[in-house]
Amino acid sequence: MSDDELVYRRVLRAPRELVWKCLTEPAELAHFWGPRGMDTPVDGIIVELRPGGRFETLMVGAHGSHRMVATFTEVVAPERLSWVEPASGMHTTSTLEDLGDASTAVVIHQRHVPEAMRTPEARAGFLTSLDKLEAYLGEKP
Repeated sequence: MSDDELVYRRVLRAPRELVWKCLTEPAELAHFWGPRGMDTPVDGIIVELRPGGRFETLMVGAHGSHRMVATFTEVVAPERLSWVEPASGMHTTSTLEDLGDASTAVVIHQRHVPEAMRTPEARAGFLTSLDKLEAYLGEKP
């Protein structure tokens, strides 16, 4: 792994199909996308779930907003989802592994990560978004 790569791993107590739905549907993404302290309104999310399709999110918080603009490069439901952010060249791949006990292992591999997103603070912020996803899944019936 190179200096500009990051990998995040989390085991979620939810079936893989539900995790996939949460990662690919705007109404679901709005509940957890972005670090703690940021909200992502559903009307600021675009998901064209196909290779070449748009993936955009608008996160807003007390200290401003951030728009993520990406293009899907791979969509293999419910196993793998990849996109590239043209502005930075960052490439993200999320892999979902069915653990067979209504749990899912999620591995997020990011390549060409800008230096500002590799700081300990930025990495900790990213982990809070996974915390939010985990909490949201825990609320689902």
